[in-house]
Amino acid sequence: MTENKLKIGIPKGSLQDATIRLFEKAGYKIKASARSYFPDINDDNIEVILFRAQEMSRYVESGIIDCGITGNDWIEENSSKVERVAELVYAKQSMKPVKWVLAVSNSSKIKSVKDLVDKRIATELVNVTKKYLKKKGVSAEVEFSWGATEVKPKMGIDAIVEVTETGRSLRANDLKIIDTVCESTTQFIVNKTAWKNAWKKEKIERITLLLRGAILAEGKVGLKMNARKNDVEKIIKILPSMKAPTISRLFDENWVDIETVIDEEDVKQLIPKLQKAGAQGFIEYPLNKVIY
Repeated sequence: MTENKLKIGIPKGSLQDATIRLFEKAGYKIKASARSYFPDINDDNIEVILFRAQEMSRYVESGIIDCGITGNDWIEENSSKVERVAELVYAKQSMKPVKWVLAVSNSSKIKSVKDLVDKRIATELVNVTKKYLKKKGVSAEVEFSWGATEVKPKMGIDAIVEVTETGRSLRANDLKIIDTVCESTTQFIVNKTAWKNAWKKEKIERITLLLRGAILAEGKVGLKMNARKNDVEKIIKILPSMKAPTISRLFDENWVDIETVIDEEDVKQLIPKLQKAGAQGFIEYPLNKVIY
């Protein structure tokens, strides 16, 4: 009997490290070598292959791999017919969607997309940009950029459409944003035939459940503390909680243990307030996954 195997594509390049970290928090340890496109993973039923995010949806659609992770921008760019199983909101530098923006030189007289009639635009996202211009009623020349898109305005190109998370690279290249073409989140996509396979579907659902749990845990910590029963109500009013905090009895019947999940950035403000309300014995701990 042939062993069940799920072929999954991981984006090579800017999203690679963030994706591998996410999988590790989900319980899947991937070891990638700089010389190999076939990383090791601690699951004998999974085969990992590295592909560029730009190509991923085409390989999933054709069945070369069963599933993969890529941006919705590239699914739209390739017009790929795939199953979108899970939206995984994470990116190279943050846990937010990325934006493809229309940008021009700070010295340019172009103020809006309407000023780009009969002008030249450079981008890697050609098809999506053409659809955007058509929607805006603007006729302009869109050419494919093989890289270093931010420098193209200095070489005579009127505008660019480029992806950004923070805008720092655009500002560093003396560019200003005049519109957002689209926003994109990372998607877990599956080949339509593979999705009909019962074993593969169940395997994929388990993986995406854990990946979503890992994303939900980002930026959050667990917080435990002890308190007298008489102080519990005051403490609960202070605590923000994803769900109601857990309260457990201690050996001393006059005391309880309180446990909750909060945003890590709130800890420094909360602990002094909680201590003033009567809590003590604080324990803060990191989270790998939060699953409801």
